Amino acid sequence: MALNRRLVSDDDFQEALERGSSVRVFQNDQIISSGGTVTRFTADTVVVQCGVSDIAYHPRTLCEFFEIRKRPGGG
Repeated sequence: MALNRRLVSDDDFQEALERGSSVRVFQNDQIISSGGTVTRFTADTVVVQCGVSDIAYHPRTLCEFFEIRKRPGGG
């Protein structure tokens, strides 16, 4: 089972970027991206890369972002 941590502040996004953590992106209560990593962020936009040529630009005000972490000791 994974732990989900909501990313809200610049510090949250910076930490996820440095860790290379997988993220899930929700918009209108639906998952629109899962498993990518934060590659860049600004006050308005978060850039998530899921593959070599799969890069998405998500508006921070319209989306919710969650870092996916593996639970310690869990499978």
